[in-house]
Amino acid sequence: MNELDYSVVDADQHYYEATDAFTRYLDPKLARRNFQWTDLNGRPTLIICGKVSHFIPNPTFDPVAKPGSLDDFFRGNNPQGLDIREAFGELEPIDPSYRDRDARIAQMDEQGVEACWMFPTLAVGVEEATKHDAGITHAAIHAFNEWIFEDWGFAHKDRIFSTPLISLMDIEKAVAEVEWALERGARILHLRSAPVPGPKRHSIGDPLYDPFWARINEARATVAFHACETGYGEYAAHWGEPEAVEAFHYSPFSQVTQSDRAIIDSLAALIVHGVLDRFPHVRAASIENGSFWVHGLLKKLAKTERMNVGAFKQPPVENFRRHISIAPYYEEDVSQLAEAIGTENILMGSDFPHAEGLAEPWTFVKELESFSKADQRAVMRDNALRLLDPAGAPD
Repeated sequence: MNELDYSVVDADQHYYEATDAFTRYLDPKLARRNFQWTDLNGRPTLIICGKVSHFIPNPTFDPVAKPGSLDDFFRGNNPQGLDIREAFGELEPIDPSYRDRDARIAQMDEQGVEACWMFPTLAVGVEEATKHDAGITHAAIHAFNEWIFEDWGFAHKDRIFSTPLISLMDIEKAVAEVEWALERGARILHLRSAPVPGPKRHSIGDPLYDPFWARINEARATVAFHACETGYGEYAAHWGEPEAVEAFHYSPFSQVTQSDRAIIDSLAALIVHGVLDRFPHVRAASIENGSFWVHGLLKKLAKTERMNVGAFKQPPVENFRRHISIAPYYEEDVSQLAEAIGTENILMGSDFPHAEGLAEPWTFVKELESFSKADQRAVMRDNALRLLDPAGAPD
């Protein structure tokens, strides 16, 4: 029960995908070759492009972990020395609200959530799994977006704002996908925090992709970079670490070196490669990537500007603060983030109903005790609402 005197706007909620989310709208020939369910050792297993998908260990999500069951674990409170699978605790049957939008609305009413940004759970691993073939990637992503629109909508009752996925592998198809999504009410679009795959990889800030950014700029939409399968396991493998990513199988080395590498690179590309100069109405939001890295990135941007006089059309740190918002992990020191980028650029993201999120989204306010009431309200609702409004884009 929300104990605040206002409803919150949650910038990070999730559904659990239906088992036909990838295939309902996919050409049956492509589906048979590239997205298959099989029984492996008595467990339903998803096969993508001939390889077992390890991204989510239980892709049917039934049963599933209770919301917030890993809260203490992610705060570093683990006196029993449990591994993460033990810390999950007892699983429970999947709740209807995790797969039905009207059941979710009823749940949001109970929790005092006015609106939420809704992200995938399993699908954020699809581009990496299909990157060897742009045709498959774009077909799979469009089919998945069709499923999102049917089951969740892109702006259901102006309360659930689901995020269509966008891949830049084929720029013409990317722009067409953006157009299709905007026509159906999308306010936020999801882009993977990674180089664009292909025979030669490219920065998301390469002018090759200006048609995409131009359409985002024109629509004054928001691009969200949610935590995803980035492909950066390849770099960890150079150091003898596992390349494949599996949820809740954490390598300490990869946690230290890789957990924020992709989002740093992606946001740096927007600034250093000039996207935010060429397209001044673009807004970006980092979701479920934490915030410890922000201070270091801003310092590097400032130092690089001083060393490379004339390399930036606008001061890069100011550009960051003008265009980019951050949803920190609840276990972090949010006041330090506010010092770096301003309260107006901080979003509340609960990660509900994931195990590593908050069981009650409104309780994020407990991490904001040092903030004024007005600043708490900004983080808990107003900032996320502004990013849903085209009029809120920078000029």
